[in-house]
Amino acid sequence: MELSAALRKTHEAAREKEKDRDRRWGDNVGQALPVEVMGKNLTLASPPRELKGGTMFDSKKEDDQIAEPPSMLSSDQVSNVDQVGQVRELTDVEKAQMQDGEAHFNRLGWKRLTVVLIVEAIALGSLGMPAAFATLGMVAGTILSVGLGLLAIYTSYVVGQVKIKFPHVQHYADAGRLMMGRFGYELISVMFVLQLVFLVGSHTLTGSIAFLNLSDNGACSIVFGIVSAIILLLLALPPSFAEVAILGYIDFASIIIAIGITIIATGIQRSQAGMASDWSAWPAKDAGFVDAFIAVTNIVFAYSFAICQFSFMDEMHTPKDFVKSIWVLGIVEIIIYTLTGALIYSFVGQGVQSPALLSAGDLVSKIAFGLALPVIFISGSINGTVAGRYIHGRIYKDSVTRYINTSKGWISWIALITVLTLVGWVLAEAIPFFSDLLSISSSLFISGFTFYFPAMMWFMLLRKGSPFSKENLVWTLLNGLCFIIGIVVLVGGTYASVDDIIHRYAIGEVRGAFSCSAPA
Repeated sequence: MELSAALRKTHEAAREKEKDRDRRWGDNVGQALPVEVMGKNLTLASPPRELKGGTMFDSKKEDDQIAEPPSMLSSDQVSNVDQVGQVRELTDVEKAQMQDGEAHFNRLGWKRLTVVLIVEAIALGSLGMPAAFATLGMVAGTILSVGLGLLAIYTSYVVGQVKIKFPHVQHYADAGRLMMGRFGYELISVMFVLQLVFLVGSHTLTGSIAFLNLSDNGACSIVFGIVSAIILLLLALPPSFAEVAILGYIDFASIIIAIGITIIATGIQRSQAGMASDWSAWPAKDAGFVDAFIAVTNIVFAYSFAICQFSFMDEMHTPKDFVKSIWVLGIVEIIIYTLTGALIYSFVGQGVQSPALLSAGDLVSKIAFGLALPVIFISGSINGTVAGRYIHGRIYKDSVTRYINTSKGWISWIALITVLTLVGWVLAEAIPFFSDLLSISSSLFISGFTFYFPAMMWFMLLRKGSPFSKENLVWTLLNGLCFIIGIVVLVGGTYASVDDIIHRYAIGEVRGAFSCSAPA
């Protein structure tokens, strides 16, 4: 009973720590907490978590269930990883490693968060915008670019509000558990990892296209794909997003300069041609349902930053500042994407290519691709890092290994990133055409992460009162719109992408999978 009384005191101390964490919470939620019981250094392996404004002693895995703390701690409970209040001896080395790990993964402020979001968001999406404008026309392209961008800012705000209300949500899959229990957790886990691996594959494909362009098809495209995958692997090895933020400035400068050179070069080429381009305010005459939906999904792909937001915010020392980050990122994205799509399309016309850098002419496209190499690989690598952090943290959730500051941590981390990059490379070789790869990714996954999942979060986790009450009616309509857009993109976009892939293979427009010829 003396031990039980000491444990109750331990829980009371944990509650006080939670109050302090509400003022400045970091990455400690849901992780091991060193405490002292009866003169011994022990670990409270699963400290209480805040849920819906209260403190919860979770004796089960479901995050929406509340249970009382155990009055006694049996030997069976000590060995059960699901039982809150379990204790074990904490060595001095483990304490030092845990403290170092906590400090290492709690260094992001809102400015660094903005940079990390820019690294993750502003990359391949911008390179597909001119081709989307060519299919949809200048009017529809501009409306969709601005409109979907504003909706993405709103849904990102919803994601941030969920993170603030439920601090223990470390990745998107944890929000799935709050909405749909274990099924939601596992479903969104699979979608989360697949989308990030698709992004790694997209950047592998783009890197291969860049190297082929720079070398005038000087080697087999598979070789350049392998080189791209190795570069992505090496850049994904640093496990903390704070390190990525340092490279973010290079990344942002890279894409801005590359796009700027392409816009200027295409503008000069158009003026030298002495005639106006064949751009149109309206959709292309030969554009059918499939072409239109692929163009729409490429725009959706450009606004995919919400998928990593939970993961990034989990490293913030002042998470409530996230609103500044998403507004800066959202406005910058809308400006860059709309100007890139409209200007390059107006200069080049219906013949604009995807990625857009290919439209600048032989010499200028080489220069543009050379300058774009940092953004291709830095932005691509962060997706592998996020996927790796989720999987690694899930495997080693109750171990100091999760901090990746031990030999076992580093070996397991490197092996995991290698596997993820290898799968991304296989995807890039299996779907060797840029627009359709982006379209499949957008339709299957980004439709949910950016649109219908945040709408569900508002209805299920954030809404107070009836959805049809006066104060909720506008938000109900807005979130309903986001949900409908997400479902339409999911169904229509997936159908269009698969149909286009089958058609292009049938007519021989693209090379086969794992072929040495250049990707489309």
